[in-house]
Amino acid sequence: MKSLFDLKAYYQAFREIVLLLTGHRQLTFEMAKREVTDRYLGQSLGSFWVLGHPVVIMGVYVFVFAYVFKMKLGGTHEFPLDYTTYLLSGLMPWICFQDAMSKSSIAIVSNANLVRQVVFPIEVLPVKTVFASLVPMIISLTILVIYVLASHHSLQWTYMLVPLLIFFQVIAMMGISYMLSAIGTYFRDIKELVQVFNVAGLYILPVFYLPEQVPQIFRPLLYCNPFSYVIWCYQDALYFGRFEHWWAWFVFPVISIFVFSMGYRIFRKLKTMFGNVL
Repeated sequence: MKSLFDLKAYYQAFREIVLLLTGHRQLTFEMAKREVTDRYLGQSLGSFWVLGHPVVIMGVYVFVFAYVFKMKLGGTHEFPLDYTTYLLSGLMPWICFQDAMSKSSIAIVSNANLVRQVVFPIEVLPVKTVFASLVPMIISLTILVIYVLASHHSLQWTYMLVPLLIFFQVIAMMGISYMLSAIGTYFRDIKELVQVFNVAGLYILPVFYLPEQVPQIFRPLLYCNPFSYVIWCYQDALYFGRFEHWWAWFVFPVISIFVFSMGYRIFRKLKTMFGNVL
């Protein structure tokens, strides 16, 4: 229990991984780039799917919830923009987390040949999945900005805070990726558990609905879910244009740094036996 709150250990882990990734930044970038391009290698439309995939996913969710279920929102001071913007502002970061968690759960297992090489920095493998998962989100974010400009003719000042949110999101995703990749090496079923969580998680987050619409008895579950704070911060920046969930802006960075350091410490402890179980 003492090590769980050892701030010095968290700082050392944070410093160690920053120095390691800085020294291998070119390798990390090239591997992330290769993961993005290889995903659609050999397909007829090829790299088009880098853009097409997030567009189709967003389009399906918008069609189902905005037009089939006819969810309405916006036009007031409390809810300044339309429902489509509300939906996408929370959907984008969650899909990015989903992608990173799915890929990282097999990051070590699927690169067994590299892991067995003594000189290869295996710490790069979970991180390159994080950077690869950011590409569709950046594309989706660009599309959302264009949509808001076209439909509302202006952007709120809070859009300038998005790079800060992406920074803390990357830190959190790295920590989760280190944790899942290390555990997934020993417990292969983690991939299936992650897939189930990804599907269920979308509906237990305030992405499609407002927290006020959740029955009072279940509402505490939203506040116990650490991913809710990520969603609330992005909704504040991209939809509300103000600090509607001001407490989330304190909780999100703290959780991100904690998860980053904890995830890397778990990875560092378990990696010594990777070669024996692959």
